[in-house]
Amino acid sequence: MATPEEPIRLALVDDHRMLLGALTEWIRNAADDITLVAAVTTWPELLTSPAFPVDVVLLDLDLKDSIPVSLKISTLKTAGVKTVVMSTYSEPNVVREALGAGALGYLVKSEDADMIVEAIRSAQRGEQYVSAELDLAINSGDVGGVPKLSAQERRVMALYGGGEPVKSVAYQLGISEETAKSYLKRIREKYRVAGFDVGTKVALRKRAITDGIIVQDGGPLGL
Repeated sequence: MATPEEPIRLALVDDHRMLLGALTEWIRNAADDITLVAAVTTWPELLTSPAFPVDVVLLDLDLKDSIPVSLKISTLKTAGVKTVVMSTYSEPNVVREALGAGALGYLVKSEDADMIVEAIRSAQRGEQYVSAELDLAINSGDVGGVPKLSAQERRVMALYGGGEPVKSVAYQLGISEETAKSYLKRIREKYRVAGFDVGTKVALRKRAITDGIIVQDGGPLGL
């Protein structure tokens, strides 16, 4: 398995050959810390690949093989492999089933490429990552409560709310500026759905203090 100095060993499983080819080409050119070691169209091909077990698997939810995704995820977990599920489906119950089975990420296939890479990195860290629109759908009943932010979202909010510009936030977290901006957009949208307006940096800072994400002097709180 990967160490902090080694690239993340990634496998792709998708029965849509065109998408598999596009993802393969894109990932190979997108991130130096991710090495694609297998790209296959079926579940048996993954398990019998010479590269298996890998660090992270980007797994299509519906491979049309009648094997429950929960069984696939638990099998990978037993092998010490972390799973990010991708799908065209965005129904909350489908997302909950995958996450409940042990998936560390869930993405719709229309997600920005930067977010796919970040989901893979989050999974390698053992952190859960769900695309923004799915996260909002899952938690849409939580209006009036504090939004559920991922660990990385909390880090972004702490640094940005503490006074750092977006460029500095990105540098400190080892992500691109575009990814940092995407996180801020997700954070603001989650708070909007929960009934809080954090559209300005001042409002976001005040909310971060109220929710214990940063302390009064602007420093992050145990992040």
